[in-house]
Amino acid sequence: MVVERLPFRHFAERSLAGLVAVVAAGLGFGTLLLLVRYHWNPLLHLDQSVANDLNRVVSAHPPAVKVATAISHLGGSGTLISLVVLAVVALLIRRQPRLAIYLTVTGIGALILDPSLKTLVGRVRPVVADPVAHGSGNSFPSGHALGSTIVYGMLTLVFLAVVRHRWRGWFVALAALIVVLIGLSRIALGVHFVSDVLAGWLLGVAWICVTAYAFRVWRREAGLPTPSPAEGLEPEADIAPAPAESPESTVLPHPWAKGAEILVGWTLTFGLLYVLGYLLTHVIPSGPDNAVPRWLQTFRTPTFDHLSWLGSKAGDTHAILAVSLVFCPLALALWRRWRPVLFVVLTMVGEITLFLCSAAAVGRPRPPVAQLDGQMPTSSFPSGHIAATICLWTAIAIVVTGRVRQWWRWVFIGLAIVMPIVVALSRMYRGEHHPTDALGAALLAACWISVLYWTVLREGHDVEPAPRGRVEAAPDSVPRRA
Repeated sequence: MVVERLPFRHFAERSLAGLVAVVAAGLGFGTLLLLVRYHWNPLLHLDQSVANDLNRVVSAHPPAVKVATAISHLGGSGTLISLVVLAVVALLIRRQPRLAIYLTVTGIGALILDPSLKTLVGRVRPVVADPVAHGSGNSFPSGHALGSTIVYGMLTLVFLAVVRHRWRGWFVALAALIVVLIGLSRIALGVHFVSDVLAGWLLGVAWICVTAYAFRVWRREAGLPTPSPAEGLEPEADIAPAPAESPESTVLPHPWAKGAEILVGWTLTFGLLYVLGYLLTHVIPSGPDNAVPRWLQTFRTPTFDHLSWLGSKAGDTHAILAVSLVFCPLALALWRRWRPVLFVVLTMVGEITLFLCSAAAVGRPRPPVAQLDGQMPTSSFPSGHIAATICLWTAIAIVVTGRVRQWWRWVFIGLAIVMPIVVALSRMYRGEHHPTDALGAALLAACWISVLYWTVLREGHDVEPAPRGRVEAAPDSVPRRA
């Protein structure tokens, strides 16, 4: 009898705790909404006082403004929508439509709640003595606080089952810390009052609790058990990488030895770049090298200027990082292997470090032509834009063609060829690089990708497992005649 009552008692306790959380969050938000809507003076005075004090402190320290702005971007609509779309696509790849629907519905709720309540309340943004940031629209509630609470909260609930038990507390704490820092950054930048951020947090928690409970009811109606919240929304979902016992799931065999090989390869690549850069700056005449940017300058028109700007942006840090952040999660969802992701990550980390060190060591000046992008902080050799483009698209092409046999794998091979050419022509047209700078970028990419290919992807470990039901014959087995 005691055994039969235990599940009911646990369910009742959890339901009561969830009800208390929803009611508390809802009452807290409702109270703040009424106080702000009807201009309760003590709250308004506190909000304005905090805004003024923080503005005096933050505006006097530009690095603090940059840090707060960077943190604030983590709660922007572009970042949050991109995270949700990427997670939905990954879940659909893993054939988890129920979780994808949960993320979609919960995210749409956030998009509806924020503008609706801002229009209802109609509170203006803080007015401070020394503005350091600008926010559009009304102030209450904070869209960054509301959106980040909902998005990071629901992603935590969905992917909590992937995290090992001993790390789940840290995983939840990290998500909560990100949400708190985003809210505080909005107050520090002077674009929201304290009550705006608190309202966003409370409403976000309430919406997460409501949708999570609805998801549990959906599971119950489908005849599935209702797990503890500490297990995530759907613990049995097949969204984790390959099991640790699988040979293909080993991230990197003999990591210390491989790390030493990679370090040696990085050093040799840097040495080759430095030798080539030294020859270009001290031995080889620069006349023929300067002739190409001068020749391209004769074709400058407003239309070509704009097209070259687009081509140049395709190789800048933001574009390269965006493509990497999209490809790596999708590759992990498709193949459930960490090795391809590690290969791409190491490729880009090595590229940026090799570029920065080589540019600082060589110190080659830019071409003697009008530069459309103005003064650049690094030297000309090698081209960072071109090197990053070659490394990224070549690494992606290697990963895809090694695992895909369909015709569309040629799309990635084409991108690995076309994208570097477009970026190289754009950078030289804009007067930022010589042709030999592009040659240095190609040398960097060729050497570094070769190092990582032989140390990370090869060695016979990163292979697809045999299909289920298929048994490979031993090498020494001899087929028998019927």
